[in-house]
Amino acid sequence: MVATPPVALSASPARVMLAAHETQTVRVTNAGKSVAFVDIVPAGFALGLRGRPRVVPQSGARWLRVRPRHVALGPGRAASVSVSSGTAPPGPGDHAALVLLRTGTGQRGGIAVRMQIGIVVVLRVPGAIVHRLRLQGARVRRGRLELAFRNDGNVGEHLGPGRVRVTLLRRGRIVAKLRVAPRDLLPHSNGVAAVVFRGRLRGVFDVAVEVSSPGGSARVLRRTFRLRL
Repeated sequence: MVATPPVALSASPARVMLAAHETQTVRVTNAGKSVAFVDIVPAGFALGLRGRPRVVPQSGARWLRVRPRHVALGPGRAASVSVSSGTAPPGPGDHAALVLLRTGTGQRGGIAVRMQIGIVVVLRVPGAIVHRLRLQGARVRRGRLELAFRNDGNVGEHLGPGRVRVTLLRRGRIVAKLRVAPRDLLPHSNGVAAVVFRGRLRGVFDVAVEVSSPGGSARVLRRTFRLRL
């Protein structure tokens, strides 16, 4: 039998898309066996070069409003949290932030149980939407093939198998078609997407990369790199 943890917090949905002056509700549940005292805190949000989420100062999320700011959840209990956009940040497009749920039980035997989870909130400010995704290069790092991107647009871009196609060629013949690990790229940011392949591919290859535009547009960005794997 698996023991019930003191605190087991979950939130649904884990990602919220907001329009200007819109409010949505997030359901927070405590599946643990102890009372969870939850602080609900807005915070800024960023993604590292390889897609790792990071909490940044709240100055990046001044537009985000949450209510209530504190709840106490007994075992098996749930509460609703309102998430809304206040004054819209300048500039059209996507603006990302976090709602942090910081929990702690009361002292039990001198030990405080604490955890933190984050809900990503994306506010889309109306105006001209710009898609401007740039493929800056490709390299082999620690035996892995990586593609470097720059998002100069004002909306988030999703990279993955349906958007990015990678083909290995040798002397003009196709050796393998590779898959790109999915990840998101926030506006005005750099990011690296990992290319996944199985088996042993060794030697010098031409790496042909095709990046399609979102929404089924016929525009395709194509670049070829010569690399040693």
